[in-house]
Amino acid sequence: MTENNQDKSTDRLAGYAALIDRYDLDVIPNWHRSLVTTSGIHRIDSSGGVIKEVYPPKYWPGDTLGDHLEFAIKYDGTNLVILASLFPEVVEEDILEYVRSKPTGKYARRLWFLYEFLTGQTLPLDDLKRGNYIDLLETDEYYTITSVRPVRRQRINDNLLGDQRFCPTVRRTDTLRDFETADLPKRCRQVVSAYSPELLKRALSYLYTKETKSSFEIEHIKPTSTRTERFVVLLQLAEQEDFCAKTQLIELQNRIVDPRFRDSDYRVNQNYVGETIAWQKEKIHFACPKSDDLADLMEGLIVAHKRMDASDVSAVIHATAIAYGFVFLHPFKDGNGRIHRFLIHNIFARRGFTPKGVMFPISASMLKNPADYDESLEAFSRQLMPLVEYSLDEEGRMTINNDTATWYRYIDMTPQAEALFRFIDQTIDTELSSELAFLANYDETKRTIQEIVDMPDRNIDLFIRFCLQNNGRLSVRKRASHFDFLSDGEIARMEQAVLSAYGSRTLNDD
Repeated sequence: MTENNQDKSTDRLAGYAALIDRYDLDVIPNWHRSLVTTSGIHRIDSSGGVIKEVYPPKYWPGDTLGDHLEFAIKYDGTNLVILASLFPEVVEEDILEYVRSKPTGKYARRLWFLYEFLTGQTLPLDDLKRGNYIDLLETDEYYTITSVRPVRRQRINDNLLGDQRFCPTVRRTDTLRDFETADLPKRCRQVVSAYSPELLKRALSYLYTKETKSSFEIEHIKPTSTRTERFVVLLQLAEQEDFCAKTQLIELQNRIVDPRFRDSDYRVNQNYVGETIAWQKEKIHFACPKSDDLADLMEGLIVAHKRMDASDVSAVIHATAIAYGFVFLHPFKDGNGRIHRFLIHNIFARRGFTPKGVMFPISASMLKNPADYDESLEAFSRQLMPLVEYSLDEEGRMTINNDTATWYRYIDMTPQAEALFRFIDQTIDTELSSELAFLANYDETKRTIQEIVDMPDRNIDLFIRFCLQNNGRLSVRKRASHFDFLSDGEIARMEQAVLSAYGSRTLNDD
């Protein structure tokens, strides 16, 4: 035990970890925590979603604010939310001293830009007159827009996904690189190309309905046939219209919720996600932004959407930032989750991620993997909630007692991007592939049965359905009530046709 304590005492915090400790910041932890040992070797440990990296003595940056800021940008990444929390706490002169010491250095220029970007304050420094323009974020480490905004003052290419009001970041992890290499849009096209246009048209109608029901069921809602049809119509419009604008979002909310809960604007009350665990006792899972902060945050989200829409940033990164951003902002009293999932389809369809005229039921994958879907939401909420100071009155109304907007402006959405890629992967391999294969087998089975007995389509459909509900066999009761006109031989051959196509699987397997 003593030896371990001695080892630990030789490790000094560096980068963000040192600055958080020095300025006593309440922040969401960075994904990467750096320490520098006074005697030892380089080592890495990963636990709880945080990579702890200990560097050899030669990496010690120094003791000043600038020393640790440069180390952070170099080794810990660009964490906008930590920087946004740090900059108001530092002495301006300390920032100026660092920038003036390396006026053309790439890290000094980036930090100078980020200070002004995040605080809205202009440092008393002259614009740079020489030097090449450099990207704000390293493109091999982060997903960035390609239609950059050149900033002459620091000679920086602003390639962020958003602006000061809403600017998520997504790191290029090994998981995300692997998914990109897998080229999921190509796989989706390959799956679809194996089937006739006629079959795809029939499948699409079913997939729209399946996606609608799954999206509602995630929220434990059983929609009426009217609400189902309305949502299906919206999904059909996803390819044609951009819904990520204030007017369209309000219209969307009005069309998918109970008429009594329609909003005419963004919410004006504080809302939250929670559950009642006892009389007048709530377990709070997620506190939404204050209503006073909402208009600014939503304007930022819409601007970020337009910025990515005009770029060639990955459609999955785009959908992650906007759809998950939307559900974290929770701008309406009701319908936020369904709109969040709808926006994924809207962005995929308009960006050409899915083949034209085809949608895949991603909500069905989320519904089948609820723990994974919950984790994609909780990856943010779990870290946010310890920072939110709130109170509940006797009627369960929430009041937020501290400033929280920064936490929602600059979210690291890497975990959500990885989750969305996984859902897409599962959807292509299971939901889309299996539904198309099921329909193709169904058509072949119908043709075979038609050759055995020339029955009306309705009778053939009923026969197949009854067999699929009973492990490939027609039950005695169903035969007596619906197919008493068939001989034993005909039934045996028809059952064999079903078994050949589907084995002993049942409708419940789908």
